[in-house]
This record gives sequence, C-alpha cells and structure tokens, in this order.
Amino acid sequence: MIAIAQFIAISLYLGAAALAAVPFARPVQAPVRGVLAVLGGGVGVHLVALLAFGLSAGAVPLTGLSPSLSFAGLILATTLLVVEFLARDVSLTLVAAPLAAVPTICANVIGLVPGRAEEGARGVWLFAHIALSFVGISAFATAAAAGAMYLLQRRELRSRRFTTLFRFFPPLATLDRVNHLAAIAGWVGLTLGVVLATTYSLAYHELNLPQIVWGTGAWLAVSCVAFGRITRGWQAQRAAKYSSAAFVAVLVLYVAFRVVEPTAGKFL
Repeated sequence: MIAIAQFIAISLYLGAAALAAVPFARPVQAPVRGVLAVLGGGVGVHLVALLAFGLSAGAVPLTGLSPSLSFAGLILATTLLVVEFLARDVSLTLVAAPLAAVPTICANVIGLVPGRAEEGARGVWLFAHIALSFVGISAFATAAAAGAMYLLQRRELRSRRFTTLFRFFPPLATLDRVNHLAAIAGWVGLTLGVVLATTYSLAYHELNLPQIVWGTGAWLAVSCVAFGRITRGWQAQRAAKYSSAAFVAVLVLYVAFRVVEPTAGKFL
C-alpha cells in the first residue's frame, strides 16, 4: 500500500513535469493551474504514504536510508510547489519535479525500512536536525535549478534565437529572484541543521566523519552563494554559475562517500 502510494506520487511528479513541457510541443501557454494541481496531488499522496509508514513502523520517517530519501523527495516537491504557486510560473517544475522523483524512486526500489529511532528529547533533537537539513538542501536545489535556467535563458537572449525555450522560461529577473531567496533559505536551513548536528554529536558523543565532512561541505557551498549575493554584491550571472556548480559538487561528494564507504540502511 505504501509502495503503491509512493509510486503514484512519483507518477504525479513526472506528470507535472510533462504537463509543464506542453509549450515545447505546441505554441500554447503553460497550464499553471493544471501543473500546480498535479504537483500538489503528488505532494499530498507522498505525505500520506510517509505518514502511513511512520504509523506502521512506529518511527518518524527520517532515519534510515530509504525513509530519508523519500522525505528528501517530499521536501523538494513541497518547496517547488510553494515557489511555483507564489511565482505563478511552472517552468522550474521541468527540472525540480524529476529531481524530487529520483530519490523517491530510489526509496521505493530499496524499500522503506526504518532506522534506529531515538526517544525523548534526544529523538526530537535528531528529528529537528534532519528536517532542517533537508529543508536547507531542498532550498539549495531550488536555487541551483533557477540558476541553471537563468544561464540557459541568458544564452538564448545573447544568441537572439528566441526558441520555444525562450518563450517558455520566465524572465531573467524572476529566475534571479528565486535563486537569491532560495540561496538564503538554504543557508538558514543548513546553518540550523549543522548547529543542531554539532551540538547533538557533542552531547551524545557520536561522531560520523562522512556526515560531518558532507554536511560541512554543503553548508560552505550554500554559504558561499548566500553571502556572495548579500555582502559581495554578486550579480545574477555569477550567482547562477556558482549555485549550480556548488550544488552539483555537493551531490558528487555524497555519491563519492556512498561509493567509498557504503553504509547499509543509512543516508550517509
């Protein structure tokens, strides 16, 4: 039942991306309401699936590899839904909806198996750290997606080709604003997540070197982008390049840790 619900959520995420791509096939406007409805349906079904898993397992669906991946997909899809609803533009769905589907697919293939659950204040502490970290990573992914689309749109403008891509993508100013706000939101979420992780490790004498290195690397990457925009006055193009490259580097670092030091049943 839970696996079926996750499969439906995956299908809706990919369906939202396909619906957002309609203007590439026909000269029509993107069906904003339709895309938001399909994406919202995916988020709703995904949330129900994780709630059902949590109730059946008697644990918050944040610990363990597959629950963490599924939760990451849900947070990314929710972030995308909020951004697209506020912007009234669904072009980001082309990139971010499949990105939300990928970890959910991996979670479904692996199978949802709960990790070790902590109790009491320790459990709340760990839950807050994981949740805030995923929120930060999801916002960072949104900033990277907006940055990549900004670079593509700018290339279209400079080439003066004005293809379907140019007509479909939002204005450069909109993409720049999404990149700016998402980078700041990502920095806030990851900063709080890293602080909670550090204090948790010190309080309970639990140190995981891969987690520390990867978390610190992700925080430094998003901090570079956020502070570059706020204090260094980075222009849109430079911020777009850095945010896209930095997020790819964070993903590569995660994959490298999983390959070099695989840990069964854990996110890292």
